[in-house]
Amino acid sequence: MSIRKIIHIDMDAFYASVEERDFPELRGLPLAVGSAKERGVIATANYEARRYGVHSAMSSKVALLKCPILRFQPPRFAVYRAVSEVIHEIFAEYTDLVEPLSLDEAYLDVTNNKKGIPSATIIAREIKQKILQRTRLTASAGVSYNKFLAKIASDYRKPDGLFVILPNEAEEFLAQLPIEKFYGIGRVTASHLHKMNIYKGADLAKKTKVEMVEIFGKSGMFFYNIVRGIDNRPVEPNRERKSYSVENTFDVDLTTTFAVVAELYHLEQRLWKDIEGSGKSGRTITLKIRFDDFTTLTKSYSDEMPIRSFQKFHKMTKKLLGRMDYLRKPIRLLGVGISNLIDNAEIKEVQLSMDFDD
Repeated sequence: MSIRKIIHIDMDAFYASVEERDFPELRGLPLAVGSAKERGVIATANYEARRYGVHSAMSSKVALLKCPILRFQPPRFAVYRAVSEVIHEIFAEYTDLVEPLSLDEAYLDVTNNKKGIPSATIIAREIKQKILQRTRLTASAGVSYNKFLAKIASDYRKPDGLFVILPNEAEEFLAQLPIEKFYGIGRVTASHLHKMNIYKGADLAKKTKVEMVEIFGKSGMFFYNIVRGIDNRPVEPNRERKSYSVENTFDVDLTTTFAVVAELYHLEQRLWKDIEGSGKSGRTITLKIRFDDFTTLTKSYSDEMPIRSFQKFHKMTKKLLGRMDYLRKPIRLLGVGISNLIDNAEIKEVQLSMDFDD
């Protein structure tokens, strides 16, 4: 089997960089995209803000404590989507095998590319240059023979970086890599591994398959392979979305049944609009409640048949809420999601088949 050539492109502090581009007076200042309200959350932060310890998903209150001079810009998602479309047009000049991960991040398989360029590194360099020319934004690129290594490589020399991990270099590179740099290992897991004297890839590679499953559960086999540079996942250009969800963090905690039910109903309406536009229906509903002490409660319910009407969706959500002890503490955040999706066209085919059989 021939060695694949995979590129991972990741825009540098994307939302914040777009704001700095469009509002030059913000350049050089610690900047966060998000709400400055006490209950606000940071969507992303530029590199000046990150030096203070500000990062995405951090509450605005904590961010301001870390960086009192932090500037806030409200997000402009329509602008970010338009820039993303330009970036993906550049990707399409080289390959149709593009797997988007978000507006600012994607995998590209350029093994057999449209331009016949034998070097993935040359392609990555060209893509970075074209992104800069057409959007006035910088991107970082990682190049390797699989998705896991390409993603690690793109983060290795940010911002505006380009890093390559060759097949004969992978195991040695991973052996010296701090465990925190492994994609999929977060701070909590890393802390747990440190207690087991696992600090680098070489330490993790000493663990057997059985031990890896004990540590990581279902992800154990994946990590057993990737610490050895093995990742056979293909780039999936038509990767299907597995779920839809919406959530809201409130300026004032919810403390009454009426407030919870009313806010949840608004979230249901938002989610249903997304579902209707997707051409899909789901079987599983998940409710998420985060309390004022940041503890989180989630509960799911699955129906035998896809949920095809808002009335049924609302009834099931209300029933699920009734099974949760949600008034035990003030509520900071509410979220609702639908998963186990199926195309509506497939549902119609099944229904027509049943009608014909009758």
